[in-house]
Amino acid sequence: MAFKGNLWHHKEFLKFWTGDTITQFTGQISGLALAVLAVQILNVTDFEVGVLNALGFIAFPTLGLFVGVWMDRMKRKRVMIVMDMIQVATLASVPTFFVISHALFLKYGLYLLYTVEFMMGLTTLFFDVAYQSYLPSLVNKEDVVEGNQKLQTSASAATVVGPSVASGLMAIIDAALTVAVDAIGTLAGAFALLFIRKPEPELTETSAGGERDFFGEMKEGIKVVTRNKLLWTQAGCTATLNLGFNIFNVALILFALRSLNISKGLIGIAFTIGAVGFFAGAMISTALTGRLGVGRTIALAVALTSGQLIALLANHSDAVFVIGVAYFIANLGLVAYNVNQVSLRQIITPNRLQGRMNATMRTIVWGTVPAGSLIGGILCTGFGIVPAAIVGAIVAGGGVLWIVFGPIFKLSKLPEPVGD
Repeated sequence: MAFKGNLWHHKEFLKFWTGDTITQFTGQISGLALAVLAVQILNVTDFEVGVLNALGFIAFPTLGLFVGVWMDRMKRKRVMIVMDMIQVATLASVPTFFVISHALFLKYGLYLLYTVEFMMGLTTLFFDVAYQSYLPSLVNKEDVVEGNQKLQTSASAATVVGPSVASGLMAIIDAALTVAVDAIGTLAGAFALLFIRKPEPELTETSAGGERDFFGEMKEGIKVVTRNKLLWTQAGCTATLNLGFNIFNVALILFALRSLNISKGLIGIAFTIGAVGFFAGAMISTALTGRLGVGRTIALAVALTSGQLIALLANHSDAVFVIGVAYFIANLGLVAYNVNQVSLRQIITPNRLQGRMNATMRTIVWGTVPAGSLIGGILCTGFGIVPAAIVGAIVAGGGVLWIVFGPIFKLSKLPEPVGD
């Protein structure tokens, strides 16, 4: 459980967790605010929604492998702080431009949002690879699962509260100005990282053969994933999930805001109901894994993501509740999946390869995100919003086949941690 464990007495982890909690919370606010700006203020087309979402993830398949090598050569905490500061400046550009000239914002705002999404995606790539590689060096490997559960609990709580707060703020100060809250939160997260005193382990700048070879090190990181059946199966499942989810999410935001004409205040409430599933998943993941075993828990978690299809049963009168229930079921599965699969890959990978392993995984699993967003925009334009949503939900649920027919399903518990 998130409320128990050794890490409550680990001062350095508590600093890390505090900063992460703040940025998770404020990130939820800007995420919804930017979507509302695009659809309701700038009135972008269905395809432009897909392009906007894709730009936020295009860095992962194009630069991910390079970033992995750099993260195994650099101090990861320093990278996270620098990326936070770049994000502060990027996010601050939205309310600044809006205040300077509302007319110019309406005319050129889409290009600003394109730039913001790309820069946030690029810095998130660096930050996330450093972030996931940093945890195993901050805590003992036997505490990695507990650490991931606590971090997931914060992320889940943020998704419960964030959308409703965002809706309230947008009703009071406008969507563009609401983005400033995330800039402030990200700045606070950077300061929290600054106060962590535990030194990081020395990192290598060589390939497995002992020589300094950038592409040799990149190749070694790729082999870690492709030659390990547990990691490769996990990569295939997560990539499939992300492809389907992003097809569905493009359709869902258009279905809610255009087909059902839900107000920007009510859509936040729907996402908050759904986000309770994140919190519930974080609370029960350990108990569920103990009862069913790692493999079966992961398979069940992936299957639950198909619950998002229930959202298509919504009409204008019950839309908030129905969409909320659909996302509750899907999100419950996602968190149980993430706690187990992230912990699995962290404990079976040596520290010197954490950056490259995480970057290779990110390249594969987030590489399908821009593809899903673009496909979602194309399907919505060519075939309609509901057919696009159905395709997305089916694809996401199909990720369970990777687990059921692979080695992960046979795992009753996590393997023993690999030494450094």
